[in-house]
Amino acid sequence: VQLQASGGGLVQAGGSLRLSCAASGSFSSNHNMGWYRQVPGKQRELVASITRGGTINYGVSVKGRFTISRDNAKNTVYLQMNSLEPEDTAVYYCAAARFGRGLLEYDYRGQGTQVTVSS
Repeated sequence: VQLQASGGGLVQAGGSLRLSCAASGSFSSNHNMGWYRQVPGKQRELVASITRGGTINYGVSVKGRFTISRDNAKNTVYLQMNSLEPEDTAVYYCAAARFGRGLLEYDYRGQGTQVTVSS
């Protein structure tokens, strides 16, 4: 199984970015999919996760600004990030965890994509 992430980059505060992550290989769509982020020296932080059935969980710091969605037919998850703040700067990792587990207990993880928000 591979998770291939795309998107990310540099944006000014208040701007928007969209991340995508496609799963390939012997991937079960029963897995929860989503994103977490990490800044060097800090703990991993859940950004958002979504189940196959559409149940969503957002991290506190991104609620109301980020939107996660999923295309089960394509095994792809999307993260629309609006009203970005410098504090959102991090490496964002796409991950997938078997149903019933939190995203940070992932089975699979993508390569990470850098998001940088300038003030």
